[in-house]
Amino acid sequence: MPQVERKIVIDSDPKRVYELAKDMESYPKFMPDVESVKVVERNSHSTVTEWVTNVDGTPFLWTERDNFDDQNLRIDYALIEGDLEKFEGSWNFRPVEGKTEVSLVVDYDFGLPELTELIGPTLHEKVGENSEMMLSGMKKLVEEKS
Repeated sequence: MPQVERKIVIDSDPKRVYELAKDMESYPKFMPDVESVKVVERNSHSTVTEWVTNVDGTPFLWTERDNFDDQNLRIDYALIEGDLEKFEGSWNFRPVEGKTEVSLVVDYDFGLPELTELIGPTLHEKVGENSEMMLSGMKKLVEEKS
C-alpha cells in the first residue's frame, strides 16, 4: 500500500502543537481542502470524526477514529468508512531544540487497482502535497499565535 511521510519543525512547545492537532474541528481553519470536520463521538482518549474535503474539485468523505496518546504525544487514526479503501496513519510530536518536529504518516489505498495503475504516481504526489499543506497550515496558525 502507498505511504507518505512528511515532517515539519514548528516553533512552539510540543504539547501545544499536539493539542491543536487533537482539535479536529479546527482543521478547516488551516486546511483549505477541508470543508468540515464533525465530531460524532468523543471520550478522553479518542474521537470519531466525519470529514468532508474537496481536493481539486473532487469531494472526498469519510469517517475515522482518532486515538490520542497524551503521554507520548501521538495520534493514530484509521478509516471507519468512506470513499477510500484504506486511510490510516499517525501524527508524532517530538521536541527538537526548543521547537517541535511534527511527523505525519499517511497509509492509503484508493481501492481501485485500475485507477492506481493509471494515475498512481499523481495520486501519491497529491497525498504528499495535501500532507505538506496540512503541516504548513498548522505551523502558520501556531506560530502566528505565539
